[in-house]
Amino acid sequence: MIRTSEFVSPHHPDKLCDRIADKLLDAYLCGDSRSRVALEVLGGHGVLHVTGEVTSNAKIVIEDIVHSLLPDIKVQTNITEQSSEIAQGVDSGGAGDQGIMVGYATRETPSFMPREYELARSLCKTLFSHYPFDGKVQVTTSGKRVLAVVASFQHSKTAELLNLVQQEIQADEYYINPAGEWNLGGFDADTGLSGRKIVIDSYGPRVSVGGGSFSGKDLTKVDRSGAYMARKIAVDYLKKENAEEVRVELAYAIGKKNPLRATALVDGVERVVTEYDLSPRGIHSFLDLGAGSFFETAEWGHFGNNFPWDN
Repeated sequence: MIRTSEFVSPHHPDKLCDRIADKLLDAYLCGDSRSRVALEVLGGHGVLHVTGEVTSNAKIVIEDIVHSLLPDIKVQTNITEQSSEIAQGVDSGGAGDQGIMVGYATRETPSFMPREYELARSLCKTLFSHYPFDGKVQVTTSGKRVLAVVASFQHSKTAELLNLVQQEIQADEYYINPAGEWNLGGFDADTGLSGRKIVIDSYGPRVSVGGGSFSGKDLTKVDRSGAYMARKIAVDYLKKENAEEVRVELAYAIGKKNPLRATALVDGVERVVTEYDLSPRGIHSFLDLGAGSFFETAEWGHFGNNFPWDN
């Protein structure tokens, strides 16, 4: 089958917003591990907006944290505490929202990620090491054959970029800076929004997403923790059943501890998942997720990077 996946650099406007959201989350959790955080970040053209809900004993200076990544940007904030009506469901151990979370694992690659996704991610990493700016790539495959590669990177020379791409991937066709060489990028050229790259954050377009973004959210938000646990279950089943492909789906109701649905499709055969504690607190304990560096997850994808839920 013909498959296509894209990836963007950490300096892409949307990824900048994801990284800022998770850097702020890390700061809150380091100051207070029980922090409730749900932040959204919108930035572009000299101004960055941080909004959302935070309940925490930690005192952080948002502007200083943002300026550690973007020194010259103007920062506007609009943050309130988490709704008390939502909090009463979370305080009792329930999920912070309703939603569907998807986990996936395949034998196609050593990381158990889709091949076209890993090709795009690896290429983007290589190009970013030479051009640490705004950029994106796209890879189209048919089986083991690569049909087409697209690469656009700020401040790159097309001939040099083509040479780098060809060293990394042999393809039938290359589209390198297809709109021409460009120097205006990042927030100077475009607007970014956290949570807008959830397909890149997950497994690429081959695998469906539940819809909830990850960055800027603490682990009571099951759209993040549930997605991590779904990946863990998929990897476990892949190994345990010696399967080729596993797809896991979890569905939650706000304020309820246990999922309404927990199923795994193992090489096309569906089964009910019963052997895990899938409550938010159970997930937190099982994966040993504390005030870790969630900032790292926002750079190069949340799966297939040797995080606890990948192993």
